[in-house]
Amino acid sequence: MPHPLTASRSARISGHVRVPGDKSISHRALILAALATGRTRITGLLEAEDVAATARAIEALGAAVRPANGAVEVLGQGVGGLQAPRAPLDFGNSGTSSRLLLGVVAGHDMRAEFTGDASLKRRPMGRVLAPLTTMGLQVEAQGEGATLPLAVRGTGDLLPIVYELPVPSAQVKSSILLAGLHAPGRTTVIEPLPTRDHTERMLRFFGAELKSEDQGEGRAITVCGDAELAGGSFAVPGDPSSAAFIIAAGLICPGSEIVVEGVLMNPTRTGFIETLREMGAQIEVLDLRDEGGEAVGDIRVKAGALRGVRVPPERAPSMIDEYPVLAVVAAFAEGETRMEGLAELKVKESDRLAATAAGLVACGVEARIQGDDLSVQGRGEVKGGGQVATHMDHRIAMAFLTLGLGSAKPVTVDDVSMIATSFPGFVPLMTKLGAEFA
Repeated sequence: MPHPLTASRSARISGHVRVPGDKSISHRALILAALATGRTRITGLLEAEDVAATARAIEALGAAVRPANGAVEVLGQGVGGLQAPRAPLDFGNSGTSSRLLLGVVAGHDMRAEFTGDASLKRRPMGRVLAPLTTMGLQVEAQGEGATLPLAVRGTGDLLPIVYELPVPSAQVKSSILLAGLHAPGRTTVIEPLPTRDHTERMLRFFGAELKSEDQGEGRAITVCGDAELAGGSFAVPGDPSSAAFIIAAGLICPGSEIVVEGVLMNPTRTGFIETLREMGAQIEVLDLRDEGGEAVGDIRVKAGALRGVRVPPERAPSMIDEYPVLAVVAAFAEGETRMEGLAELKVKESDRLAATAAGLVACGVEARIQGDDLSVQGRGEVKGGGQVATHMDHRIAMAFLTLGLGSAKPVTVDDVSMIATSFPGFVPLMTKLGAEFA
């Protein structure tokens, strides 16, 4: 059953908060811990449905996962040491889990079936399967258009490759690098634009030999195969994609001031902050520090006047999940904001490009799509009063609840149940800061 929720104008959002652990890093921490030898202790792991899907999958592949005094411990089986699952691996709504674990299964002599919910079954897997089948993965069955459900067979004789990504994708890159751990020699991925580099950082943390070289605007990443990874202790920083909704609320609700503590500040994830600063946002990063090989800081936000800007396509990889909420912020700015190069948004949990534009229009905001670009005409205030279709997408739901906090009239989203996939505490946390929901 859908669970609709209405957000009403909130006079002031204020306080100090800490967001849940980063989803991208949480997935990778579990997967690499399963491929390491010995025990890995993970603190700050995101407790959400998508990450739980990864944990269930690695357990089904033979790596024990258990709670341990506020942390999670994984008993790794070593590279190449996982076992064939006895039942299909169900990834729910998590595209990251399914795509990264295809790379892991590719390097094992096993058959595995991959499935998920209705939304995940519509998402394309062809971009991951293309390089992995070149390396030796066999696809025995697949849904129409290279979608889930999939039945694949890995091999203990995986081949190393040099692969140039047709479009920037951290998930495809990561899947190939994880497969490359199992192949002899060196596997190289060339990306046209830098994407999230969490996999590379974590591979080094667990002991893999990895080299990254800039090539003009792009980058070549090489991992050495027949790798041996070692377990250890790892802390997951706060998720900047989750923090984005709190930051946005702080900008659009007059008189607001918020500090979001312990947020990941990896340069491949700060495009949202960079764009907001260009729009004139009052944002300050406090106590920038290194934790577990990642930059972490506290973000202070104050409400104020904003202006429309052009967001270039090369920035998309560093903020791909934040475009729906950026579009919300743009609606409260003065002038046009044009976000370019958003093709990747069309193949997320929903067609986020279409869903974002439709939600804005429903709330009285002028927005239009031209090819892969989205233009939002901001007028400093938003009428609101609309009902927004979320299309089972957690980020669409949170983005338009955020819009409702600053709109003249309440905004209703048709379902909030899927928010639990990435940010299960979103509504109570925002309520604590002063947000009004009904």
